Amino acid sequence: MALEYPDNLTYFETHEYALLEDDTATVGITAYAVDQLGDIVFLELPEVGERVGKQEQFGTVESVKAVEDLVSPVTGEVVARNDELLDAPEKLGDDPYEEGWMIKVKVDDPAELDEGMSSEDYSQKIEGDDDENDDDDD
Repeated sequence: MALEYPDNLTYFETHEYALLEDDTATVGITAYAVDQLGDIVFLELPEVGERVGKQEQFGTVESVKAVEDLVSPVTGEVVARNDELLDAPEKLGDDPYEEGWMIKVKVDDPAELDEGMSSEDYSQKIEGDDDENDDDDD
């Protein structure tokens, strides 16, 4: 199954994405991250009103395989949180982009997103990472 990376999002090395609309970024994890995690069983997200910092942990995602930190691609104040995901974290596997967004952040400096990757660059990076990992299977 080919994983999708919508063109309108900005992607980051830590497998988060951001969609900037005006001064608010919608943040979540990519389909690749969800695929690597497997069945997601628990999610921890910040409260509305909390501040997050660029490249700082803003929560955790737990699967049957591992617990991973969620890393914010931007600095700002959390203005919304997807509480539906907290009750049903497995929904991330259905749609990490539309229904599976995690937090919305009022961004202090939109230029922080300039360090991200396009969907094409992210996809190439992921395929490169997978190629390196596939060598073990031979």
